[in-house]
Amino acid sequence: MKDYLDYLKVNAAMGRISRREFMGRAAAVGVTAAAANTMLADAVRAAGPQKGGTIKVGVNGSGSADSLDPALSANQGQTLVTRMWGEPLVELLPHGGIEPVLAESYSSSPDAKVWTFKIRSGVTFSNGKTMTADDVLATMERHSGDETKSGALGIMRGIASMKVEGDSFILELEQPNADLPYLMTDYHLLIQPNGGNDDPTAAIGTGPYVLKSAEPGVRFVFEKNANYWRDDGNAGTIELIVINDDTARVAALQSGQVDMINRVPPRTAGLVDRAPNITVHKASGAGHYVFIAHRDTAPFDNNDVMLALKWGMNRQEMVDKILFGYGSVGNDTPINASYPLFTPMEQREYDPDKAAFHWKKSGATDPILLRTSDNSFPSAPDAAALFQQSLAKAGIPLEVKREPNDGYWSEVWNKQPFCTSYWSGRPVQDQMYSTAYLSTADWNDTRFKNEKFDQLLVAARAELDEAKRKQMYADMGMILHNEGGLICPMFNDFVDASTDRIAGWIDNHKGFGIMNYYAPIKMWVAA
Repeated sequence: MKDYLDYLKVNAAMGRISRREFMGRAAAVGVTAAAANTMLADAVRAAGPQKGGTIKVGVNGSGSADSLDPALSANQGQTLVTRMWGEPLVELLPHGGIEPVLAESYSSSPDAKVWTFKIRSGVTFSNGKTMTADDVLATMERHSGDETKSGALGIMRGIASMKVEGDSFILELEQPNADLPYLMTDYHLLIQPNGGNDDPTAAIGTGPYVLKSAEPGVRFVFEKNANYWRDDGNAGTIELIVINDDTARVAALQSGQVDMINRVPPRTAGLVDRAPNITVHKASGAGHYVFIAHRDTAPFDNNDVMLALKWGMNRQEMVDKILFGYGSVGNDTPINASYPLFTPMEQREYDPDKAAFHWKKSGATDPILLRTSDNSFPSAPDAAALFQQSLAKAGIPLEVKREPNDGYWSEVWNKQPFCTSYWSGRPVQDQMYSTAYLSTADWNDTRFKNEKFDQLLVAARAELDEAKRKQMYADMGMILHNEGGLICPMFNDFVDASTDRIAGWIDNHKGFGIMNYYAPIKMWVAA
């Protein structure tokens, strides 16, 4: 039997038989599913990455108004595009921890206030220019200037000064922060020549691929960077094809038009996984589907209106009917147990009577307008309809307006006062709070401004006593829970899928979906 299993493993690893066929044949000779999965994963790793060929990716979450400027990346499509050609100083390892990338090493002062990043030598941009510490400084300055619109602005606000000494980039923080390396993994902070000041949309970086064709909202084509500084990036060509419609994206995978897709709709994920030659990949993490309200705009500036909406949300129904088991219940904060310093709080349950009480107390009478789209998160219009029904039982009128997929991130999110959205989470609480809830953050999409919250966030960065820091984060979570513009009914698993034509998927990859956006780069053509 061993010889037969070895035969199966080699042929599966080389793509000669499908994963499903391998699992079926292994089961026929008495191998459990768990053991067969382990055997196959070991065989794929042993076979090693194959070079060349084309990988096609079906991408949800992109529009015609998307920019190639990494500072403005606001959805999964944009981030996948910039990931192809750009790199940060450091990055998350697949199963935790930090990996030096363009920084060869990093260190801090004993109080975690001054950080030094030694910049890697011998790295060139795709235009042939040598990358230097000056490029790093210029990049960080562009993301932190008064006029910047960078999604990393909330992170950069805590930096007091930056400078270059030889091959080192040195930054001093206003307050100590032991999590600073995690903040530097932010996908906006890709190093560009002269920081991108000459042309931030030129798509010139140090990454493994070079952009050859760009049709925002339609299609992007990349070719392998022949001068890339490390052995990464396996396919010769990568095509990112924008398919925002869930049904069309799944159909493209099933028909072989694309080799992988992001954001498989949870309601059909089980069916997709049963299809021949397709594997659905699930990873739990910090991602969450949300309803966001501008706290500085009527009627959402009335906290009783917000509490009415929060008590009128049936979270368990959302998880059951929208996530179909691919996630968990939320509690009106962006933090869950995937964060290292998480503290549980009492779960807010659906209570139509409390919702009605706060609605009456608020004095509001006009219907609430909620804008939504499939582009905000899978089945968001269905989630909006469920919310409408649960609020109706409390006597709260909700109107739902379905917006076009294209343009949702440029015309609705962060502009309209109440809409559906999603966050993929961040590695640490400081980064999540700094990006979306600090008063001065450019991506404060709930317009939440709370002086006590800001003070706690800054103080927590400087607190090296873990127990005290954990309590500060718990206090911040409670403030958001009771006073924020975030209604978070559920934390979603990242659900992606690939065909057996490609290999190399890493299960439970840390960070964001589709292997922290690295799947097109890390995987290879196996058949």
